[in-house]
Amino acid sequence: MTSETDKFTYRVTWSQEDGEFIGLCAEFPGLSWLATSPEGALQGIRSVVNTSVQDMGKNGEDIPKPIATRQYSGKFMVRIPPEVHRHLATQAAESGVSLNRIASAKLAR
Repeated sequence: MTSETDKFTYRVTWSQEDGEFIGLCAEFPGLSWLATSPEGALQGIRSVVNTSVQDMGKNGEDIPKPIATRQYSGKFMVRIPPEVHRHLATQAAESGVSLNRIASAKLAR
């Protein structure tokens, strides 16, 4: 059976500074877990997140929704310098595509 905490975005990476693997959760950026193996780091961060979610529930705090289950519109505003805007508009015109298509392609890289 899948719990809500199973749907969170977990990541394990090597921490050169600590000399161990570190488990992270995108929805809880303040939490981490160090372990000598990637499996241990994942198990540790999942446990810490579970405990945090239980504590938050008991205290009536809002629990973040998993990123994977959130709905996104596909729209967001980005402020850029006018000269960058001009450059992108020129690229779009020369390519025969919209400014949105040029920006989207560059962000996807």
